[in-house]
Amino acid sequence: QVQLVESGGGLVQAGGSLRVSCAASGPTFIRYYMGWFRQAPGKEREFVAAIRWSGGTTYYADSVKGRFTISRDNAKNTVYLQMNSLKPEDTAVYYCAASRTITIAAYEYDYWGQGTQVTVSS
Repeated sequence: QVQLVESGGGLVQAGGSLRVSCAASGPTFIRYYMGWFRQAPGKEREFVAAIRWSGGTTYYADSVKGRFTISRDNAKNTVYLQMNSLKPEDTAVYYCAASRTITIAAYEYDYWGQGTQVTVSS
């Protein structure tokens, strides 16, 4: 079992920055790929970024490349998503998730956090 808890969401103006966090726990979480997804009202949940606990290999959706950075702190069992140059279209509930394999498909992820709201004003 893997437990995931997101935090750090909030309200920010366009062009600003925000960092959301995902604290992971459980006996096997370090074996998983950790992903960030987001879901805006009326839209499907979409892949944002992913990282491996081991090695730190990262993956990004085209829509956030150059603006968002995913990272992890193994000592704190936490994955971060640093969001810079935020746009109103980034507004969504951001979820962290864990998958046993690298994938951008939400249905392939086994565990999910409850989400944290990020709102970007214009």
